[in-house]
Amino acid sequence: MSHDKPSGCNADCASPAERLNHDCFCTTLNREQLNHILSADDINQDVLATHPQLFSNTTVFISPAQLQQMRDIIHAVERVVSLPAYAQDVLARAPAIASYNPGTAGVFMGYDFHLSEQGPQIIEINTNAGGAFLNAALVSAQTECCRAAGTLMSPLKTQFDHEFVAMFLREWQLQRGDKPLTRIAIVDENPTQQFLYPEFNMAQRLFERNGINAIIADPSELLFINNELQYQGQGQEKGEVIDLVYNRLTDFSLAGESLAVLRKAYEAGSVVLTPNPHHYALYANKRNLVILGNGEQLEKLGASKKDIEILTAAIPKTQAVTAANAENLWVTRKQLFFKPASGFGSRAAYRGDKLTKRVWDEILQGDYVAQQIVLPSERGILVDKEQTALKMDIRAYVYNGEIQLLAARLYQGQTTNFRTQGGGFAPVFVAQ
Repeated sequence: MSHDKPSGCNADCASPAERLNHDCFCTTLNREQLNHILSADDINQDVLATHPQLFSNTTVFISPAQLQQMRDIIHAVERVVSLPAYAQDVLARAPAIASYNPGTAGVFMGYDFHLSEQGPQIIEINTNAGGAFLNAALVSAQTECCRAAGTLMSPLKTQFDHEFVAMFLREWQLQRGDKPLTRIAIVDENPTQQFLYPEFNMAQRLFERNGINAIIADPSELLFINNELQYQGQGQEKGEVIDLVYNRLTDFSLAGESLAVLRKAYEAGSVVLTPNPHHYALYANKRNLVILGNGEQLEKLGASKKDIEILTAAIPKTQAVTAANAENLWVTRKQLFFKPASGFGSRAAYRGDKLTKRVWDEILQGDYVAQQIVLPSERGILVDKEQTALKMDIRAYVYNGEIQLLAARLYQGQTTNFRTQGGGFAPVFVAQ
């Protein structure tokens, strides 16, 4: 495992968080306790057996300075996104449905960071970021770690259930005012086949414990009748009116034919949809990183000097892949990471040094961006009682510009995955 420190710095000047990430090999996860939380009321069974690499056994640490830097970066993004010129620019390139703004903020925005020597670096921004319910449970199933290190360690927050419910209620109120919220539908295609289906069950049970009827639905089970979005599951004679849809779909513009019913209801204003196409267009299309990391473009859009400084330091240089710059991008590909502009979950994303000519030709035919590679930091971990190191990134779950929860993803390979032995989600603690 590498123990390299920043140039000019020895181990003594590393932060407590850096030392813990490199040198602490504690197993902090109480799997029995986590399994009890996940299977409460029999909503999930054998998640740890069916998803063996979903949760890592260890904890990841960040410094208070890194936490504050993440907050500053997120706030700067929020301020730029609120600029009329920015919205006009990105919406001009988005599908027409994205221009409809029902006034909600969008639940579970995800900011993914690599921790570099220069500070946290935004790798991408996502809407409907998965894993928040699972990571809230994960925080609650940790034992003490590295007591001898003399550090004060704490999660960002602990009252996740209350905060998550309050977030959905606020989304409802932003669009519907004081009208009571009766029923939420958690919607994804083939939901029972989704890798994170266990957290759909957790969300459903949380809503129901707070007096809100909740269902998990495939888009094919939705009807739009009498200006109402309804759920009609197998064997039901009559549909149930849906007030709010917790959107877990990856068709971010609702363009697919299978989503025609939901799209009609959303465009008619008959249902609160969160997150929605407007949120995706403003935040998560990866072409937006071209703007957010470019000082000249930010200045033209009216961003403040402070926000320009924060964002140009925190967003690796990103550029759209075009015929005009293709030759230069191919020559410098080993320093670049190529991502589809509207992709998700690392699908069809490639490190430049792994590219073949065949894949490169496919990239040129698609809608891609090229981002300067920022190598992920590492977390020391025991795998089969052997000390090793896994790559890590940090995901900030954000609502209305504020961090609700931090989680790490530990992995090997080109991109994050849940197939690495010893890897998976890990809680993030602040070490002081």
